[in-house]
Amino acid sequence: MESLLHYSPIIIAIMVFLIQQRIVVTPEQLEKKHREILEDVEEKFVTQHSFNDLKEQFCDMKEKIDKIYDCIIAVK
Repeated sequence: MESLLHYSPIIIAIMVFLIQQRIVVTPEQLEKKHREILEDVEEKFVTQHSFNDLKEQFCDMKEKIDKIYDCIIAVK
């Protein structure tokens, strides 16, 4: 216990340094950064569900174009 009291000023100084340099974060800071990352991701990337819907639409368009092409060839 005496050794802990002897080193307590050093421990306090190290803790203050870690907090000032933002090496140790609080849960509020972590939550704020998490929200910022989610907002950036929403702006830059598309969801998997939206991507799959768009892919299906392209497949449908391709099928329709193929049908139109077949109809044009059949008329000639």
